[in-house]
Amino acid sequence: MQKEDNHGELWDRVVLPNGMIGYVFQSYLKEVPNRQIEAINVSSDKTQLEKGETIKLKVEILQDEAKDHEVEYISSNPRVATVDSIGNIMGIKSGITTITVKAKENNVKGEIQIKVFTPVTGIELTNQNIVMQVGDRYNIKPIVTPVDADNKNVIYSSKDEQIAQIDTNGNITAIKEGNTKITVTTEDGGFKKEIDIIVVKKLSQGEIKFDESLKVMQNEISGWDIEKLDVENIKEKIQTLYNIKIYDYKGNELKERQKVGTGSKIRLVDENNDIKMEYYIIIYGDVNGDGKINSLDLLVLQRHILEIQRLNEVFLKAGNINRNGQNPSSLDLLIIQRHILTLKTIEQ
Repeated sequence: MQKEDNHGELWDRVVLPNGMIGYVFQSYLKEVPNRQIEAINVSSDKTQLEKGETIKLKVEILQDEAKDHEVEYISSNPRVATVDSIGNIMGIKSGITTITVKAKENNVKGEIQIKVFTPVTGIELTNQNIVMQVGDRYNIKPIVTPVDADNKNVIYSSKDEQIAQIDTNGNITAIKEGNTKITVTTEDGGFKKEIDIIVVKKLSQGEIKFDESLKVMQNEISGWDIEKLDVENIKEKIQTLYNIKIYDYKGNELKERQKVGTGSKIRLVDENNDIKMEYYIIIYGDVNGDGKINSLDLLVLQRHILEIQRLNEVFLKAGNINRNGQNPSSLDLLIIQRHILTLKTIEQ
């Protein structure tokens, strides 16, 4: 409220916070504009974080008079990393995103680029015990976990290259009879797995012959009739000069009418019980080794996919029903479901 004195001068009425009322000569008053955010500086202790990790942004607002003004946080790719209303960033999956801190009152903003990576947590092999014949080659395909790990490179080495050698692509070559170990190590994390290698003498064509219905690949045999999976039926499909012994995946020797499943071994031995060759049985879809494909296999595969209890060794291969050489996935789960519902039988 203004008041004019006898000389035509203007005064402003002022009310203080304590209620006191006074008058100030207008010439001494100057309007001070409300200060807005002029700059936003964004930083972080790290700009690269692991999947699942959370970091807090450091935000500096200029000028000081505007430091309490509201800002909003935006992630350019929330599928890679999210950011909450107070600047907490969480890594979701591998990739790069830009985190923007923007003033709500104007267009002033600050940005920082964040990279999310997925570290290796382990390595699995579809076979950790391999019997090879001299001159044979065997390709191993280690499965690095998790599926979305950034660096899946592995390093191969042989304990005795005079017995078995391995190249950078995982191809093992049996050189001469004997025992050795192949080591597979992940570049990221240094996770290791060993494969026991037994190299035996090369069998001649007259020493062993398989039924034409079977699919023999290196030391693995598939193509079985899942309705006839007992020891007696399996032996009928193999002609050999040697004794045939069949063991379940736990190492127990099976009798004539006992059921055979994934992970079972067919072992050829001579009269001295020396191993002449050994083969693994694979039943695609039978991931628990009982020789059947049912709801129990669905449960086992679900637990593997959810990383509750992982499959290993030859069961990984049996679970990879679509044969793409990858870690079993929900697609393989669907194939088992269709088999159980008799919509489409799994081809062995």
